[in-house]
Order: sequence, then C-alpha cells, then structure tokens
Amino acid sequence: MLELFSSGLMSVWLDMAGIHSARMNSTKEMVWPGNTGFVFSAAPEPQTASIVEQYLKELGKQSPIAQQGIWMQSGPVVLANNQGSIPLPAASLTKIATSLAALSTWDHSYQFETLISATGPIQNGVLQGDLVVSGNGDPLFVWEDGIALANSLNRLGINRVTGKLVIRGRFEMNGNRNPSPSGQMLMQCFNSRTWSRAIIFRYSLMPKGTPKPQLQILGGLKVENPQAGPEQIKANLLLRHRSLTLTQLLKQMNIFSINEMAESFAESLGGAQVVRRLAANAAGVPLGEIQLINGSGLGVENRISARAICGMLMALQRKLQPLGLTLGDFFPVSGSDRNGTMSHRHLPQATVIKTGTLRDVSALAGVMPTRDRGLVWFAIINRGNDVLGLRAKQDLLLQSLSQRWGTSVTPPVVVLPTPASINYVKRIGASDRNQIILLDKRQKAE
Repeated sequence: MLELFSSGLMSVWLDMAGIHSARMNSTKEMVWPGNTGFVFSAAPEPQTASIVEQYLKELGKQSPIAQQGIWMQSGPVVLANNQGSIPLPAASLTKIATSLAALSTWDHSYQFETLISATGPIQNGVLQGDLVVSGNGDPLFVWEDGIALANSLNRLGINRVTGKLVIRGRFEMNGNRNPSPSGQMLMQCFNSRTWSRAIIFRYSLMPKGTPKPQLQILGGLKVENPQAGPEQIKANLLLRHRSLTLTQLLKQMNIFSINEMAESFAESLGGAQVVRRLAANAAGVPLGEIQLINGSGLGVENRISARAICGMLMALQRKLQPLGLTLGDFFPVSGSDRNGTMSHRHLPQATVIKTGTLRDVSALAGVMPTRDRGLVWFAIINRGNDVLGLRAKQDLLLQSLSQRWGTSVTPPVVVLPTPASINYVKRIGASDRNQIILLDKRQKAE
C-alpha cells in the first residue's frame, strides 16, 4: 500500500535530477541540487510510515485507497508514496503547471500591455474620432485599472469622445474573457456619474485623493475581431497600460485560485497541451503524468500525478532562487497569507501551499519546512464526497508530520515571501502603470 524509500523510484528521481549513486557520500546522505544548504539522511523512518498508514486507513473507510494519491520527499529521498506516479484528478493543482509554464516562457517581471489609441485629433477636451483599446491578454485588468486609465485620459485633456470605444485583440476585464461585456465595464468605469456600487466600493480602496474620472463615449461600443493585434491598429498611440508583473499576477491567481486568470494564461501560452509540455520539460517528469484539458483544473479530465506535482514545485524553486525570489512569492504561505484558499486551513507555520477542489476532489500540495528533514515537498490528492472532511484530514496529517520532524526555529528564507511580493496588492490600479505616450511626445516637441 505505502512504499517508503523505494529504490526504483529513488533511481527515477536521481536520474531526473542528474544525480547518480556515485554522488552519495560515505555516510549515506544526499545533497539536492539547488538546495545546497540542506543535507538529508537516506535512513528509513518507521514512525513516518505509521502516520501515513493511519491516514490512509482512515481514508479507506469512505473511499478506495487506490483513489488517494500521496507523494512526499525531502531532497531526493522519498518519504511516502501511495499511487504517487498515477495521474489523478488534481483540480486547481493544475495551476502549478500553468505557473511553471508561464515562468518558463516569460521573465518574472514581464508585464502584459494594453494600448490605447485615437483615430482623430483632440480639440478642446474632445477626441474627434474613436478611442481604441487593444488588448494583449492581461489576465487581471480590474475596476481600479479602468479608473486609473480614465484619469490618465483626462490628464491628456480628453473629457469626451465623439466616436466609439473600440475593443480590439484580447481585452479582458474583471475576469470576463468576453470582450463585449469587458468593453461595457470599461466604458462604465470612464464616467463616475454612471458608477455602480461595485465600482464605488473598489474606488474606496484606492489611495485617498484619487480623482473621479469624467469621460463620456458618445458613439457607444464596438468590438472588432478578437484575433486582431495591436500591430494592426492605424491610429495615434495615446498611452500604454502595463499589467502587474508576472510574479504579482501568479501570486494573485494562486492565492485565490482564480480560474479565469489561469485560462487566460493558458491561452496566451498556446493552450493546455503547450502548458503540459512546458511544465513536464521544466520539471523533468514523464509527460504521461501530466494530462491537461485546460490551465485551471476545472474538470476531472485534468489529471496529474502527485510525484509530478512535487517535481514541478521543485522546478519552480530552482528557477526562482537565482532571481532572489521564493515559492512564497507565488503561492500562499501559512502565517503570512490569511485570505483566499488559506482561509480556514490549519497548517504548520511557513508551509507554502496550493489547494485544489472539485465536487469529489480535495487536493493539497506544497513544501513544509521542518527541523529534521529540511524542506519536505508533498502532494496529496484525495477522492471522496466529504470535501471538508478531506481538507481537515490533510491538515491533521501535516500537523502530525510536523510534530514528528520538528519545526524550524527560524523559517528558511527560501520559502518565505520577499517584502516586494507582500505589498503587491498596493499595485492594483496604480497610476504609474499607465505610460502616457502623447504627453511625452508633446513635451519633447516643446
């Protein structure tokens, strides 16, 4: 049922990590590349086996144990395995693959750009023509961004547009990937006299003194071909709106497990099969252990093995360490984050997690700092109808293991979020993410 320290599985992990048996020292300890500060013993641990066996026994009272996936490892040492290499419905753990694929494609500081252009001149506060918004897949353009954008247009001297608000390309707003309702929401943002309660509330969260924009679109809304790109626009560029950085976007997506953002990322990357291939290659896990139909995890057809999930998390850490970033910059951390998917969870301090939930699936994965085992990587995929009960059992399992292995006196900085990521929420709706191009041109001309 439960396999501990399997020599065959150990060989697989050593091969994937580029470690061979010759690199094991005389005391039978192994050093994991990328974690040079941690040295792990390869000795078996019956107490750990007993804790996990009991956990599986409790699960078996309600659902077949064959439907429960567990993989735990410390460095290259496998601590626990039940169905660990079998792809199982992983729900929103799929977003780990999407995050890894994104960071394998773009720099961590990458920002999506939305371009704002005009088809006519600006005279006495009136734009004689259309206002054109060209989207490029910003997955988190929200009310605050619309308000800040309207204020930037007011700063350019535009208070009225005689033509239409034209939406081109992939413009998404408030998680709605349909450009037509997204355009309607943007147009409502432009004029504070038409604000709904939702907009008024979001405005109240912006810095005090933020102006209330007054920008009327007289010609209504027009949505053009969604496949059209900014390069096809033949108009004068007014300003360039930049999204939050990729780091900030992924943190928001993973804390709140936002499906629409994950789907948007997957589309920008080229689809679910591209995400699958990029994630498997980056993690060095068999492609067959990652089976995706989308980037969010909605649907039991998204299947990932517990082993592959741990491999992807470790691959992320290897990518992030040279950049001075941590997994805590991209996923919720117990003790630091209390909102979103971290709500109502009771996990050991400084544990980095990603949750996943479907009607009959509860999944949890991440890394737990311990005193005796260093960083313990884990993935737990449960099937059953009592999702809340499964979550509680997961928390108790990690608590028991944490008590067994001990907690770090000082949590390692390799998992804690850096100061910049802690304050990323303040960047939502920040006016300095709007670069005014026309004003720059005027100043240079003067």
